[in-house]
Amino acid sequence: MRNLLVTTLVALLTGCAVSTHATQKSTLGVSRSSAELLAVIDQPGPVSLETVASSDWQVDRSGLINLQHPRAKEAGLTDGPEKIQVYFHVLRHPERGTFIVDTGVEKALRDNPKESAMSGLVASAMKLETMKFLVPLGDWLARQQEPLQGVFITHLHFDHITGMPDVPAGTAIYSGPGEAASSAFIHAFVRGSTDRALQGKAAISEWAFEADSTGRFAGVLDIFGDGSVWALWVPGHTPGSTAYVVRTPEGPVLLTGDASHTRWGWEHDVEPGTFSGDLSKSAESFGRLRKLAAEHPAMDVRFGHQR
Repeated sequence: MRNLLVTTLVALLTGCAVSTHATQKSTLGVSRSSAELLAVIDQPGPVSLETVASSDWQVDRSGLINLQHPRAKEAGLTDGPEKIQVYFHVLRHPERGTFIVDTGVEKALRDNPKESAMSGLVASAMKLETMKFLVPLGDWLARQQEPLQGVFITHLHFDHITGMPDVPAGTAIYSGPGEAASSAFIHAFVRGSTDRALQGKAAISEWAFEADSTGRFAGVLDIFGDGSVWALWVPGHTPGSTAYVVRTPEGPVLLTGDASHTRWGWEHDVEPGTFSGDLSKSAESFGRLRKLAAEHPAMDVRFGHQR
């Protein structure tokens, strides 16, 4: 018992990894430069993309938007509940099949919350009484005729992997480098739920980013090697945070993940708030994504938690 208490105290004082789930280097994806992305980004692509609102929710505005930013102060923004949604995005590639970005919410979170992965302190912190369930991932999967080929994660915060228990065992899972091993004080409280969400799932394949030769992003990856879906390394919110660019028949779509939570923050050039682990890097990555979108005005930008 004494050893357990000491171990727990050390974890609380020094922080711990967000998950103990197995990881491996991804063999999917080809490292590119941002110049190669920009050469094709405005060309219509072959991938259909559907964004599914899995649930309505609300969280503290101060976590979503940097309320200390001069523009936020000028606008009179104060802390309080902000209405958001929890999403998953469905990518259908004509040759590679169906993939999702992030996971929405678990079916059991609605039907039997005591048996869901997000239980205990995390469930209490989630304030489930404020969550309205729309399309849990399990309900959506039950209606699909084609198997799910893989899950692309923007990052491993619980509101982006809450639906993971509904993902079929053996389905490939991908995230940014170092995401599972990233250490923080809060992980001592959420790691149990994160590990339960990933229990029985495939090892997390971490994107093999290389330094972007043009310096626009930390790394750029052509996921299928055909220029249709791109992963952008945007550290700050978490060390492995990843945004995705999808070339659809209607034009390019940017999935920011939590590099930008809200429409207000994006439109007023105010980076995310206290939910981000490294505020400086978060602001930098946010600015890089906004620059990309400004240079390509036809791009449809879909934020981490608002439309």
